[in-house]
Amino acid sequence: MEEQPQKIKNIAKNTSYLTIALIIQKVISFFYFILLARNLGPESLGKYYFAISFTTIFAIFIDLGLANYLIRETAKIKEKSSKLLSNILGLKILTSLLSVLAVFLFINIFGVYDSISRQLVYISSICMVLDSFTLTFFSTVRGFHNLKYESFSSVIFQLIVLIVGWIFLSLGFDLRIIMLSLVSASAFNFIYSLIILRFKIKMPVKISFNFSFFRNILILSLPFALYGIFQRLYTYLDSVLLSFFSGDYYVGVYQIAFKIIYALQFLPMAFVASLYPAMSYYWLNNKEQLKIAFKRSMDYLFMISIPISVAIFLLAGDIIMIFKDGYEGAVWPLKISILALVFIFVNFPVGSLLNACDRQSKNTRNMLICLISAVILNILLIPKFNAMGAAAVVLISNLLMFVLGIIECKKIISYKFRDNLLSLFKIIFASLLMGVLIFLLKNYLNIFLLCFIAMILYFLILLIIGGFKKADIAYIIYSFKRGKNKI
Repeated sequence: MEEQPQKIKNIAKNTSYLTIALIIQKVISFFYFILLARNLGPESLGKYYFAISFTTIFAIFIDLGLANYLIRETAKIKEKSSKLLSNILGLKILTSLLSVLAVFLFINIFGVYDSISRQLVYISSICMVLDSFTLTFFSTVRGFHNLKYESFSSVIFQLIVLIVGWIFLSLGFDLRIIMLSLVSASAFNFIYSLIILRFKIKMPVKISFNFSFFRNILILSLPFALYGIFQRLYTYLDSVLLSFFSGDYYVGVYQIAFKIIYALQFLPMAFVASLYPAMSYYWLNNKEQLKIAFKRSMDYLFMISIPISVAIFLLAGDIIMIFKDGYEGAVWPLKISILALVFIFVNFPVGSLLNACDRQSKNTRNMLICLISAVILNILLIPKFNAMGAAAVVLISNLLMFVLGIIECKKIISYKFRDNLLSLFKIIFASLLMGVLIFLLKNYLNIFLLCFIAMILYFLILLIIGGFKKADIAYIIYSFKRGKNKI
């Protein structure tokens, strides 16, 4: 009986490690992005991130959902983890060869990409393979309920990219050499994860080729594979299509908006990482409390996302200047796509509710619908509106994902969106008043000082009109503790 409290304590520590690492990683990654943007210019930045986006799509065809399957099965029966790992490594050698071949074929088949773009893709494909095997090693470690080493590794990875990349930029090296900073970080992660698995977890690392076993693994991991494929295409295909239809300059300016939104996602990710286990517990034991937890999580993420969206929309021109002259074309793509931030944030608790209540297939279906819609809209809008067209698709597709998710949520709990309307009106009112302050003072105050004053004003107004209470702070703390205790 003493083993269970210790296990709970370890998982709670793992949650803390991962959350802290996620925040640090996002900060370092965004800082490096600013460094790249200021030194490369839109076109070179576009080439760099096109190569990453292109290979990231193919990376899922190496893994095919095997990481999630490996974590689940290792956690269930640790005695079988060695056999499972050896066969997955054998399978990944084959899928890596096929995926690299596919990358080479697709980057050359259209004949529209110059030699530098193709070479960047070749270099990035090295990272694609190394990162996939690193994912397999850490998935086994995660199956043993240990996230400390993976959390540490993710931060070191970003630090290596930042330091090596900064040195290469300072020395004025070619874009292809700068891409090698990613290869060096991926190589470190690969070696480090292998050492941790072999000497800390004491797992023998062997390679097996059992084709009947391969078939069984692929069938069982298919649900994970489908969702992963849909998600990767949904996230990265817009940059590839933008490069194909409009050119590298527009990929560069579009990446400004993409990276800002991506960097801000640690807020809902950290919140939901702790709330998700509580939702799973409430689904089995207290459905009324599940409804309350879901409603409040929506309120809190509206409370965070709406003022951020208003502030960035109004300050988009000033924010773009941080990146350097030449990125003026990123202002309207940022203004359009930042409106999607609200839906991106609240889609986290929506998706978590569906997963917690065994409706993950609905998430996969919704992702497929949004992917198909996004591809069609990107093909229609990008040739005419370039980066603004891609930004508009981000807004439309995330709104669609939210609507589809809410429809499913209403089938699980007796939830109505009007339950959030009163809080939403108060949040919008406070955000608009904050927006007026920003509009009046943005030409007179430093952007960082202005944002700090605007944030104080927003929460004061919200407190005065009853949109935020002391009890809400207590509930957020309770949700985090509840999540850790029920994982």
